[in-house]
This record gives sequence, structure tokens and C-alpha cells, in this order.
Amino acid sequence: MSDQYAAAAAAKREAVIQQRLAVLLPQRCELIDDSARHAGHEGARGGGAHYRLLIVSPAFLGHSRVARHRMVHEALGDLLRSAIHALSIRAMTPEEAALTSAIDS
Repeated sequence: MSDQYAAAAAAKREAVIQQRLAVLLPQRCELIDDSARHAGHEGARGGGAHYRLLIVSPAFLGHSRVARHRMVHEALGDLLRSAIHALSIRAMTPEEAALTSAIDS
């Protein structure tokens, strides 16, 4: 697979992921492709990508960390069985994100 084709496929996959996550009405959504760090890994050979996700949404208010992850998984649906091999999720409410930003400053 050429580098150009791979980049186009990755961009398309990421656009679909962002589109699916839109149902959670995120105020911030950062998707980082870590696939290059996993080159040679079985999931990478099978075409599945490795991602880190930071998503900030008021939809997470009142939900546990596990429930938030389930919400993300539900939004992504079948992508978790095909296009995504591994996904690290950090799901926060806007208030939590604001506190984290203040602490990180």
C-alpha cells in the first residue's frame, strides 16, 4: 500500500470516527492516531488502527468512567470490530476539562 493511499484511508477513517462521535455533542474531540507506534502488531497488520481519544461532552455529566466509555463504544459501533483495533479513551465533562486545564497550567 502506498503512503499516499494509506494517508487517505486514515483520513477517511478518522472522519468517520469523528462523525460517529458527534452524537455525543462534544465540545472538544481530539483523536490521535498511534498506529505507527504499533507497527508489526497483529492488529496493525489486520488494518485496524490504534487511537487515543480525548472527548469532552456535557453528555458525560453524572455518568461513571465505565458508562462514559460505553457511550463512546456505542457511538462507534461496528468500527470497533473493523477500523479500530485499539482505543484509549479519556472522556470528561466540560467542568472536569476546565479543572484539568487549570491544573496543567
